[in-house]
Amino acid sequence: MSKLSNSKKIILSEEDIPKQWYNIQADLPHPLEPAFNPKTGKIATKEDLCKIFPEEIVEQEVSTERWIDIPDQVRDAYKIWRPSPLVRATNLEKFLDTPAKIYFKNEGVSPSGSHKSNSAIAQVYYNKKAGTKRIATETGAGQWGSALAMACKMFGIECVVYMVKVSFQQKPYRKSLMQVYGANVFASPSMQTEAGRKVLEKDPDCTGSLGIAISEAIEDVLTHKNAKYSLGSVLNHVAMHQTVIGLEAKKQLEVIDEYPDIVIACLGGGSNFSGLAFPFIMDKINGTHKDLRAIAVEPSACPKLSKGVYAYDYGDLSGFTPAFKMYTLGHTFMPSGIHAGGLRYHGASPLVSAIVKEKLAESVVVKQREVFEAAVTFARCEGILPAPESSHAIRVAINEALKAKEEGKSKTILFNLSGHGHFDLTAYEQYLAGKIQDCNYSEEEVQKALKDLPKVNL
Repeated sequence: MSKLSNSKKIILSEEDIPKQWYNIQADLPHPLEPAFNPKTGKIATKEDLCKIFPEEIVEQEVSTERWIDIPDQVRDAYKIWRPSPLVRATNLEKFLDTPAKIYFKNEGVSPSGSHKSNSAIAQVYYNKKAGTKRIATETGAGQWGSALAMACKMFGIECVVYMVKVSFQQKPYRKSLMQVYGANVFASPSMQTEAGRKVLEKDPDCTGSLGIAISEAIEDVLTHKNAKYSLGSVLNHVAMHQTVIGLEAKKQLEVIDEYPDIVIACLGGGSNFSGLAFPFIMDKINGTHKDLRAIAVEPSACPKLSKGVYAYDYGDLSGFTPAFKMYTLGHTFMPSGIHAGGLRYHGASPLVSAIVKEKLAESVVVKQREVFEAAVTFARCEGILPAPESSHAIRVAINEALKAKEEGKSKTILFNLSGHGHFDLTAYEQYLAGKIQDCNYSEEEVQKALKDLPKVNL
C-alpha cells in the first residue's frame, strides 16, 4: 500500500497504479463541439476517424463515460516505472524562503524520459489488437517520438517518426534514442511526403512545425497498408490516458492529508496539463474544491490560449485532420524555434480549450529566458535537470510561491515535472553562455494564419 518513504518523497506500490483512466468529458458543464469534416461539410463520423486511428481509440475519443478501464497488458507495462514519485521540493522552498509547500510529480523517471509513455503504450496496445503493422507520428522536441518508438518495440510494430526540423537539429540524441528503439526518423519537412515537398519547394530553409509534421505522418498512413496514425497530445483519448498522473498524485497527497491550492503544468497541445490537472478539475466541477486554481503555462512564442481565437481549425498544416473547436493561432502559423519544442503547436486540446472557456482553468504566458532561469534554480536546489517544456511549469510554481511569501499565506502548489532535460544540454549551454533569446509571437503572422481557418457551418 501507500507509504511515506521520507520527508520529501511519497511512494505508492504497484497495486496503487490506477485501474481506470478518467474521462473529463463526462463532467463538462457543456458538451464538446463536434469535430467537423470540411471535405463532406458535415460533422466528422467515427468512420472518418477510423481511417487513421484503430476503432477502440476512436470509441475512447468520442466516449462520455467517466471511467475507462485500463487493459491489464497496459497496466503491466506501466509497472516498469509507475507509480511515479511525488516529491516535495523542500530545498526549493528553503531557497525561496516561502511559506508555500511545493510538490512535483516526477514523470521523467519513465524509460523514455517523459510522461508521453502513458499514452504511447496504450495507443500501441490498441493498434496491436487491431492488426496494425506500421504506426506513423510526429514529434516536436522528441519526447513523444521516443515514447512511441519504445512502445512500438514492446509490441512489435514498425514506427516512423517525423521530427520537427528545428528540434531534429537542436536535439540529435533524441533522434538517436528513437533509433535505438528501432524507429525510422525523418526531419520534417522532409522529402518523404508530398506535404513535406510542397513546404520545402516554397521555403527550402523551413525549420518545420508540428502542424507540418502531423501532415506528413498522416499522409504516410494514407499511403501505406495496415498503417495507422498516433498522436501524442491534443485529442481526447490522449488527454484521458495521461490522467494516471493526476490520479496517482491525488492518492499520494491523501497519504499526507494534503490537497493543492494550485495545480500547474505547461501547455503545448494539452497532454501535460490534462494529465495532471483533469482529476483535480473534476473536484472543482463537482464543488468539493471550488477554489482550486489550475494554471496552463504557455511560451510567449506560441500563446494559443492567451492570444489565440476559439474557433474550428485543423490539427495539421495540410488539412488532413478534421477541424476541431479549440483555441488556435491558425494551422499555418509558424512559431519561433524555441528550445521547448513540445510547446510549438498552433492549437490547444479541444478539452483544455473548453475548460479554459468555462473558466475552470487559466493560462499564463512566460518568456524563454525566465523559464531557463527557473530551470537552473530548480536543478541546483533539487538535483533534477528538467526539460525546457516542464520548466515552464517550474517558472510559474516559483512565481506563485513568491507571491505566497509576499502575501504571508501558506499555499500548497503542485506542478507536473513532465520530463528530464538530459537531451537538452545544448539549450542549457546556450543559456549559461547568455545566448538564449526571448521569442514573441508575431501578431502579423497570426492574423495572416487566422485567415486560413476552415469555413464551418453546423
